Amino acid sequence: MYDIAFLDVPALRAVQGSVRLPGSKSISNRVLLLAALCAGRTVVHDVLDSDDTQVMLQALRQLGCGVTVSGTQAVIEGIGGRSDWPRQADLFMGNAGTAMRPLTAALAVLGGNFTLHGVPRMHERPIGDLVDALLSLGCNVRYTGTPGYPPLHIGTPALRLDHPIAVRGDVSSQFLTALLMALPLAASQPGAGDITIEVVGELISKPYIDITLQLLARFGVQVQRQGWQRFVIASGTAYRSPGEIHVEADASSASYFIAAGALSESTNGQDGLKIEGVGADSIQGDIRFIEAARLMGAEITSGPNWLQVRRRIWPLKAIDLDCNHIPDAAMTLAVMALYADGPSTLRNIASWRVKETDRIAAMTTELRKLGAEVEEGADYLRITPPPSTQAWQAASIHTYDDHRMAMCGSLAAFNPAGLPVRIEDPQCVGKTFPDYFETLFAIAKPDQPVPVICVDGPSASGKGTLAAEVARQLGYHYLDSGALYRLTGLAARQQGLEPDVAHEADIATLARQLPVRFEGEHIWLDTAEVTNAIRTEAAGMDASHVSALPAVRQALVDLQHSFVRLPGLVADGRDMGTVIFPLAPLKIFLTASAAQRAERRYKQLISKGISANIDSLRADLEARDTRDQNRSTAPLQSAQDALLLDNTQLSIDESVAQVLAWWQARQPF
Repeated sequence: MYDIAFLDVPALRAVQGSVRLPGSKSISNRVLLLAALCAGRTVVHDVLDSDDTQVMLQALRQLGCGVTVSGTQAVIEGIGGRSDWPRQADLFMGNAGTAMRPLTAALAVLGGNFTLHGVPRMHERPIGDLVDALLSLGCNVRYTGTPGYPPLHIGTPALRLDHPIAVRGDVSSQFLTALLMALPLAASQPGAGDITIEVVGELISKPYIDITLQLLARFGVQVQRQGWQRFVIASGTAYRSPGEIHVEADASSASYFIAAGALSESTNGQDGLKIEGVGADSIQGDIRFIEAARLMGAEITSGPNWLQVRRRIWPLKAIDLDCNHIPDAAMTLAVMALYADGPSTLRNIASWRVKETDRIAAMTTELRKLGAEVEEGADYLRITPPPSTQAWQAASIHTYDDHRMAMCGSLAAFNPAGLPVRIEDPQCVGKTFPDYFETLFAIAKPDQPVPVICVDGPSASGKGTLAAEVARQLGYHYLDSGALYRLTGLAARQQGLEPDVAHEADIATLARQLPVRFEGEHIWLDTAEVTNAIRTEAAGMDASHVSALPAVRQALVDLQHSFVRLPGLVADGRDMGTVIFPLAPLKIFLTASAAQRAERRYKQLISKGISANIDSLRADLEARDTRDQNRSTAPLQSAQDALLLDNTQLSIDESVAQVLAWWQARQPF
C-alpha cells in the first residue's frame, strides 16, 4: 500500500494477464461478527485484510472473543452461550459502516455498557433509523453527540418483541442487515415468539440483503422473507457455527478490473484480462455490474470463480441505468462513462450521499476536473464525456478518504490524450483493497515510457540516500546500481563460482536473473538481507573482478533496464543518465566538495565503531574521482541535460525537496 501524499498513475494503454481479488469486505465483516455470536470455534478462510476488517477484529477482541489471524485465515472463538464475556467496552469503529451498524444492533440486543465512535466522517453518517428501530424494541441506545449520528452509548435493554419492528429501507440497507443479524439473539431467548421486521419505504441495495440472508443460513438462521417488505425470524432460532467458511472475493473490487479490461487495447495477441476469485454465480449483488459493462461494450465470459474481460466496442456505449442494485460498483460506471459515445445517466443512487463521503458531489467535482460535463441531481448523475481528445485534462483527484474514489480515479489513466492522473491520499484504498495499485501496475501496460529519475554523482555524495527517499515519496521503485556488481560477486561465491574469465558465461547468466530488491537503503538477495555483506573489502574485490567481464557488464545493463516498472523508477549510480537511461526525463548530477564528502564518510564510519582518518578518506575520494572520471567505459560525468545539485551546504531533506520540486515542475498537474 502506498503511504504517501499522492501517487501519479502514468497514462495506461492496456491490461493483460490475470489478477486475483481479495476477499469481500461486506462478506468478511458479516462472517466475522456472525462467528463471534456463535458458540465455539469458526475458521474463516480468505478473509479480507483491510482497515474495515481490522476494526471489526479489534472490536471482537475487546468483547472477549478469541481471535487468531494467520495470513487470510481468521479463527474466531465466539461468545455464544458464555456468561463471562466483558459487557463493557469503548469501541473505535473508524469509518467502517459494515462494523458500526451491525455491532450497534448486536450489542444493543445483548446489553451492557458500550460506547461506539469513529473518525469524524463516521459521525456524519446517519444511523438514526437503526437507532429508532432498536429503541422501538426496548433497547437502551443514546446519542452522545449529534442526534441521529454516532457516537453512541449502549446500555441494558428491556426487550419488547410482541410487535413488528419497523425500519426505513431507503437510506442504507445496512440498517436492515444489522437488525437481521442481531435479532436471532433475541429469538433464542426463553419465551420469545416469532420476530418480525417490516421495511418502511422502498428497500435499496436489495442484493446486499441477499448476502446477509445467505450468510445467516450458513450460520443456522433461516429468515422467512415475504417480498422485500417483511422478514420473519422464527421463535427459538439460534446461531450455529458452520465450523469453517470461505469468504468470496470482492465483486465490487472486480468492477475496476472489468472496466480496465473494457478500456484496454488488444496487445500482443492477449485475450483480455482474467479476473480470479469471483464468477458470474457470485452471491454478491455487485456482480451484476457485468450486465452494465456488457451494455457499454465489454465482452465478458465466466467460469467457476473467474471472469474473462476484453474490449468489444469502442468507444463504449452510453447508458441510462437504474443503479440501485449495484450501489458501490455503479461508481465505476461513472468513470467508464468518460469513454462513451454520448451522455450516460446513472439513476437511483441517493445512497451515495451517505457513504464514506457524499459520492455524488465528489464524483461530480472530480469528473469535471478531467474535462467531463456533469449534471448532478439529488439521486442521479448525467455524465457527458470530454468532446475530443484535446479536451481531456490532467487532473489531481481528491479522494475524500474514500477508497472507491481512489480506485475509480485510477481508471482515468486510460484516457486517449495520454495524460497521467494523480491520486491524492492513495492509502485510503486500505479500507477494502490495500494492494490495489500494486495489483493494477502488475497487469497494466503504459501508454508512454515509464518515468525514470536518474541520480548520478561521485562516491560519498549521498546519491543513494537521496534517491531512496525521492523514490519513497513518489511511490517509485528504487535501483542502487552501484550495489549490483557487489551482489553479482556475492551470488557467484554462493554458487561456488570464482569471479574470473573461466566462469564469465555462468556469472553473466546469474547476473541477468539476479533476485535482488531494494527496500529503502536495505538490499535483499532472494530472501536474505545482504546490505552489510556486500560492503566488506572482500565483496569489493569480487565486484572489481566481475566488472572486468564484458558479458557480465552487459547482463547487468539488461538487469538495470528490467527495473523500469510502473509507476516509475529512481536510479542512482555513476552512468545512469549517460549510459543506462539516456532518455530519462529528469537527470540529477549530485556532487559535494571532497572535504564535505570525507567528513560525511568519517562520521558514518565512526558511528559504526570503525576507526578512520579524515585526511586519508579525503585523499582516497579524490583519487577515486580521478579514476572514475578517466574510465574507458562509462566514465563519471554529468549528462548534458542533467541538473547540477551541489549539496555541500544542504541537508538531505533540502536536497530531496529540490529534486521533487524539479520533478513536479515537469508534471502537467
